[in-house]
Amino acid sequence: MDLIHKFLNIVVPSLTLITLPFFLPPYLIFKFLLFIIRTMFTEDVAGKVVLITGASSGIGKHLAYEYARRGARLALVARREPLLREVATRAELIGSPNAIIIPGDVSKVEDCKHFVDATVKHFGRLDHLVTNAGVAPLSMFQDYPDIKKAVPAMDINFWGSAYSTYFATPHLKQSKGKIIAIASAGAWLPTPRLSLYNASKAAVIALYETLRVEFWGEVGITIVTPGLIESEMTGGKFLNQAGKLEVDEEMKNVQISLMPLQSTEDCVKAIVNSACRGDKYLTQPSWVRVTYFLKVFWPEMIDWLNRILLMSEPGTSQRDTLSKKIFDIANGIKEFLTPDTFPFDELKTRLDYQKYRRY
Repeated sequence: MDLIHKFLNIVVPSLTLITLPFFLPPYLIFKFLLFIIRTMFTEDVAGKVVLITGASSGIGKHLAYEYARRGARLALVARREPLLREVATRAELIGSPNAIIIPGDVSKVEDCKHFVDATVKHFGRLDHLVTNAGVAPLSMFQDYPDIKKAVPAMDINFWGSAYSTYFATPHLKQSKGKIIAIASAGAWLPTPRLSLYNASKAAVIALYETLRVEFWGEVGITIVTPGLIESEMTGGKFLNQAGKLEVDEEMKNVQISLMPLQSTEDCVKAIVNSACRGDKYLTQPSWVRVTYFLKVFWPEMIDWLNRILLMSEPGTSQRDTLSKKIFDIANGIKEFLTPDTFPFDELKTRLDYQKYRRY
């Protein structure tokens, strides 16, 4: 066996390097033509049934609105019932023929079964499942006083997707439907303090890539890997070390600093377009996909950048990072230059008074 592996260690890389230049260009041309064809025959979701988890805010909420604009019927799931009602009401005003709410916790298997069954019972079918519910624990791995407090990351992000998909699959196979799995670019980016969040999203990608092989065309799967999108999470809402959700503006500035956020509206429009085309993958904003290739071909640079920007010096506060210092400097310059720091209204009043006195 050792001899076989030694032989394969030489032959497989060599054959790959030799054949890749011949097969890659035709493959890329084929992919491009397939994209054009899918764009020409994109799915019309008017009247179709779409179940969205985590629909009370952020990407989930705006996905509900985007599907509503296209005339889809909606089943909206989240834990916060009052917010869910607001989303459903607006979705119907926008254009959804019918939007129902089903309060539920995706980390509970019985809730997942309930909201899938309730959707099919109400509408009689299920066409799209959007697994969007998620939470982000924020802490250095070794700083957790109790590592079990981070369990919701896997329970909600991974198991919530797995449970929902398990119960929805028979109905999706019947309708030749689709799954839209919201993962994250963090699945391949080693961002400090987000180790368990990134791990849960990497698990989501692995799950749906495998299911794509198992389903083999019976159910379409679009895996979405957003970068920084406007949401409660990028607004500073994290799961703290005690396992409680809290808004921490300062830590948001540490983690995000001056990185631009894509608007939620632009992101969800791209997601629904991609799902209706039947794309296998989508990264938003699209430039973030470059970081995946940098991670593959130049991982040392990605590691170094994350280390230098997001890690503090030993013995100092976790908030004392280069990214935070850059943000504070930029924010100080912005405040210095902003018109609000200069009394323009007072100056205008004085000039008007002087002008009035001349007459």
